[in-house]
Amino acid sequence: MDQIAEYGVIEALIGNAVFHLSAATVPAAAGAYVLLIRLDHGLDIDLPRRAGARLAPGHYLYCGSARGPGGLKARLARHMRKHKTIRWHIDRVTEPGAVLGAWVVEGGNECELTAALARLPMPIPGFGSSDCRVCASHLLAWPTDF
Repeated sequence: MDQIAEYGVIEALIGNAVFHLSAATVPAAAGAYVLLIRLDHGLDIDLPRRAGARLAPGHYLYCGSARGPGGLKARLARHMRKHKTIRWHIDRVTEPGAVLGAWVVEGGNECELTAALARLPMPIPGFGSSDCRVCASHLLAWPTDF
């Protein structure tokens, strides 16, 4: 995707991240990642115990971590796969959206990645961070004028 060059600022913000277009090239190590997701159409999001929200068409970033079996490779393969069981908040976005790739930081921390990107808008408070006491949201919007 030619537009990924626009996201060079992300690499500047999160340092040693490596961008992967596919989970096939991602290491099976523990760490953190930033998913790049495109929504071609608006999307209504209903989360348990939260007010509904609407995401406008555009690009979004989601900060997550993988510490279990298969590490980053397994987690990103799941996020990039279609027709999965809706388990996490982000599944509600990756199913109708297109995952364009992910920046991966072996040994990284999702909250540190979110903090590095905190100047970006957070469209849904509490999204993907219901078990986090630090971050307002792990979902960030990529503004067209950034």
